[in-house]
Amino acid sequence: MDDGVYVGNAGKDAALDRGWLLGHFKDVDDPRHSQAVEIKWGVHSRGDERAQWVENERRTALLVLISGRFRVDFPGHSVLLQEQGDYVVWGRDVGHSWVAEEESVLLTVRWPSVPGYAVPEGKWGSLPG
Repeated sequence: MDDGVYVGNAGKDAALDRGWLLGHFKDVDDPRHSQAVEIKWGVHSRGDERAQWVENERRTALLVLISGRFRVDFPGHSVLLQEQGDYVVWGRDVGHSWVAEEESVLLTVRWPSVPGYAVPEGKWGSLPG
């Protein structure tokens, strides 16, 4: 990491920081530190769900399904991601929640990277973080 290059494994690194690989929460000397964007490798067991609805969202998000079946709920409707590569994008001020209908792997990209949005430990369904 001394040369500004970081090589890792998303599955292994995700386990270290609640799934997040890149964002403001990484040490400032880490090449994965960014105030512009956050990237998460999410691995969810069937039935995992966000225990708290997100409101007052100040970021834009892109969620891409790698495998599984995953539902994202928005005010008034839901989006079901069920084929590899299915994705959804939502912007600022769009509330949301989610549930893994099957074991699922997802890549999430959010921007900008804004401190203060983490759900407190123990607030997730069966997934910490």
